Amino acid sequence: MNRVLWICNIMLPVIGQELNIPYSNREGWLSGIFEKVQKEEASFRLGICFPLERSLLGSLERNGRIREGKIQVRGTSGNEERNVSCYAFPENLNTPEVYDSHLEESFRKIYEDFRPDMIHIFGTEFPHALAAARVFGNPVRTLTGIQGLCGEIAKVYMAGLPIKVQNQRTFRDLIRKDSIREQQRKFVRRGENEAELIRKSGNITGRTEFDREGSARINPGAAYYHMNETMRREFYEGKWTLSGCQEHSIFLGQGDYPLKGMHFVLMAMALLLQDYPDMKLYVAGNSVIGHNGFRERLKLPAYGKYLLELIEKYGLENKVIMLGKMTASQMKERFLKSSLFVCPSVLENSPNTVGEAQLLGVPVAASRAGGIPDMIADEREGLLFPTGDVEAMAESFRRLWNREKDETGLCLAERISVEARRRARRTHDGSQNYARLLEVYREIGQR
Repeated sequence: MNRVLWICNIMLPVIGQELNIPYSNREGWLSGIFEKVQKEEASFRLGICFPLERSLLGSLERNGRIREGKIQVRGTSGNEERNVSCYAFPENLNTPEVYDSHLEESFRKIYEDFRPDMIHIFGTEFPHALAAARVFGNPVRTLTGIQGLCGEIAKVYMAGLPIKVQNQRTFRDLIRKDSIREQQRKFVRRGENEAELIRKSGNITGRTEFDREGSARINPGAAYYHMNETMRREFYEGKWTLSGCQEHSIFLGQGDYPLKGMHFVLMAMALLLQDYPDMKLYVAGNSVIGHNGFRERLKLPAYGKYLLELIEKYGLENKVIMLGKMTASQMKERFLKSSLFVCPSVLENSPNTVGEAQLLGVPVAASRAGGIPDMIADEREGLLFPTGDVEAMAESFRRLWNREKDETGLCLAERISVEARRRARRTHDGSQNYARLLEVYREIGQR
């Protein structure tokens, strides 16, 4: 395989640094793969393309940093010297449920310049993935990596919310046309685009039985390749210890929409508050509960309003700390300070936050949903509880906070920490995963 083009959902941090513009650490595992491609002197020529907002893309074009979608590098340290060609295309990421046919023209230009032998699409969530596959028109040489499955998410999006909350629309929701019901319908539409993409992909990569079975239902003829992910490099250093963490502190990686299950965590906390009055919940990512007065409360989505109602109902006002967007280093620091990490989602494939927690040895309590059981051997590498079972979640917290030691001299949290870290070091081994990537590329090239 001589020329491979990656179609990514985000701009890689190294490219953002090259362009001197803000970048996201979301999907940071891509950087792990990219670093391996650079260091290992890949036998193929790599191209990378990603979406940018039109205004930012226009500004970069005016400054001469991007010409017809291709990034113009500076100096000998630029991407071209690293055998990588980089491209950007315009896309409105705020409306991922809307297919934009103009994306097809962007990909025609990129393909004309780079001339890929194979395209590797990372994720099925955005319209550009489908546009890339449509224009390429070669399923045998199209490889799509499953991150999550939008069609499956749509089915469980309500996550056990009361019917009243499901139907509620705040002022913000009315203005943005983004109520909880409308959010679910958007996932339905994204699932439809996703299904077409998978049908146009002759090759699929995944990591769990959940994504294997889900993709096979859509395209049973596609070749499926198991391929683990390499995490951000920050999480390969550092080790959680009982003495170094804040007792009875819970870390949640995201809580801005129902699927992530923050409401379940609040309910579980209510069951524990009397026994653990020092308990704290730290939540990373976008906050949907932040407000200062009545006017700002009008700007909250229905889900955020419901979370606030639960916080007030259970007396958790001083127990929930919203951390906002965090860098990898900040995430790592919070992981190491936490007594446990919780993943209460009603559906996940293989959440990177769980992988990051395990690499550091942070004890994990997670719902038995989607592909999570493929990441955690229950009772040994973490604790699994039935999805949406608040009492079982609370009990898992109690057990991880129990400091009674066994004959090894370790409590349950410490024993889980050791086993989870050992498992994660194998699963997320960068060298092995890079070798697997090359193996998959060779097999596709021989088809």
